[in-house]
Amino acid sequence: QVQLVESGGGLVQPGGSLRLSCAASGFTFSSYIMSWYRQAPGKERELVATINPAGGSTRYAESAKGRFTISRDNFKNTVYLQMNSLKPEDTAVYYCNAWSVMGNYWGQGTQVTVSS
Repeated sequence: QVQLVESGGGLVQPGGSLRLSCAASGFTFSSYIMSWYRQAPGKERELVATINPAGGSTRYAESAKGRFTISRDNFKNTVYLQMNSLKPEDTAVYYCNAWSVMGNYWGQGTQVTVSS
């Protein structure tokens, strides 16, 4: 069955860094657009970053530009989100998403808390 398992979340001080990982299984990872979304308490889920199947094209939300980097390893079936210069407003549950015309899948999420 399809699985997306996020890891790497936690508590970090403002200005710190975290690297999120999302391990995929049960589908052809290299054929899917992979994205990271986040949802803060009381807010709608929002797109943070997207990477195309080959990994050569990325897009970012304005809030993530210059601080976050999305990448993927199609041999390891894993997508990453490197987050630097974290701010309290980055606090949210971060979700991994896989999309293609064949399916749309979500992980369970990993909590990121930015606080001193």
